[in-house]
Amino acid sequence: MGGRLFGTDGVRGLANSDLTPDLALRLATAAAQELGATRGATSSALGGLGQPEWPQHGRSGRQSPTRPVAVVGRDPRASGEMLEAAVAAGLASAGVDVLLLGVLPTPAVAFLTADLGADLGVVISASHNAMPDNGIKIFGAGGRKLADAVEDAIEKRMAHVEPLPTGDGVGRIRPAPDADRRYLDHLLVATPNPLRGLRVVVDCAHGAASELAPEVYRRAGANVVVIGGSPDGLNINAGVGSTYLSGLREAVISEGADLGIAHDGDADRCLAVAADGSVVDGDVILALLAIALRDRGRLAGDTVVATVMANIGFHRAMTGAGIAVRTTAVGDRYVLEDMNAGGYSLGGEQSGHLILAEHATTGDGLLTALHLMAMVAETGRPLAELASVVERFPQVLINVRVPDRAAVAASSDVQAAVAQAQAELGDSGRVLLRPSGTEPLVRVMVEAATDEAAQAVADRVAKVVAGV
Repeated sequence: MGGRLFGTDGVRGLANSDLTPDLALRLATAAAQELGATRGATSSALGGLGQPEWPQHGRSGRQSPTRPVAVVGRDPRASGEMLEAAVAAGLASAGVDVLLLGVLPTPAVAFLTADLGADLGVVISASHNAMPDNGIKIFGAGGRKLADAVEDAIEKRMAHVEPLPTGDGVGRIRPAPDADRRYLDHLLVATPNPLRGLRVVVDCAHGAASELAPEVYRRAGANVVVIGGSPDGLNINAGVGSTYLSGLREAVISEGADLGIAHDGDADRCLAVAADGSVVDGDVILALLAIALRDRGRLAGDTVVATVMANIGFHRAMTGAGIAVRTTAVGDRYVLEDMNAGGYSLGGEQSGHLILAEHATTGDGLLTALHLMAMVAETGRPLAELASVVERFPQVLINVRVPDRAAVAASSDVQAAVAQAQAELGDSGRVLLRPSGTEPLVRVMVEAATDEAAQAVADRVAKVVAGV
């Protein structure tokens, strides 16, 4: 894996090729030593590391009160079993006690890192990527993502691992009973109002939320139909989930449902489909939740945080509602940084990765879905009608596979093509080029007054990018 090891969302690559058990073990060992070295320090980057007690659930054995504790969860892809073993071994070898959470959504691991008083949390997941990929995400104490500088320190330490403990200094590895119940109860407490009367189809992407999402939505009062809820380790994200909405649209219409909810493999995202089959993306969900929180007096500073990918229609809707928008680079880590710096309560991305800071430290697709459905249930209005507050500009996104993302950024031909396209669109659109943080892609995004204009400009710019 060339370049910086950490991408915009942890370490990710082809499992057992780019991301090997050896790499996972070395990464976990280095992370344990780096975070352990600052244990007890006052650090905003690490959320403040404390001295957690090992959760007591009637197990036998002794845990040192001075040893750090880590929680480890994963999505159901087959390679996760192998990488979970390597990560747990790396942590324990560095003197960290490990609680294995099993298959759970990424936001559940973040929540449990804080709820169980752990020093760090590790998620083994490649999110919405295809099954052959996998990834490792690390949370600091409190369930917060690590700052770039901390990730760089971990990567540097991988080449200079400190001597490992022996004897009773070696960490212990145990399952964490009732971890899923803790998370489920947390979600129910955070739901604004019951979902009684709603019929919903949920697409779980054969992923980490396949059991939890249907259960929590039913317990909140909804009548739930499940698709994409039978993970076998090989079918995660395979034609289902938030990146493949056609099956959900068909199911919503055929079931006569009020709406549909789509998650990705690790359930940190949520997209929706209205009863008429129309798609409600992250921009629209973010706008609706901003308005709902503002109306309840829970939107800090009457401000929402979004990324540069947010649709022009989103900005206009927020202006109309009297809600300010702060704009960041793409990536939930940058949304979170801005939210934390300004004390804002809501932020998110067009992809459906939304952060409700009152209840979570990271994007949580289940929490987002519960709040969206609660709004539909409380108002009694169809989702399509609520979503009409955002008049989206046609937007085209083309992923161009390139050998060198830096060369594209430096290309004068690309810069000239973008400038020409922006001049052509004027105030009625925009052009945005963004290198992927997890794949060898450059994303070409164009907004325009019509679908035809957006597609034509995007095709033209993408052709220049591909030629670099």
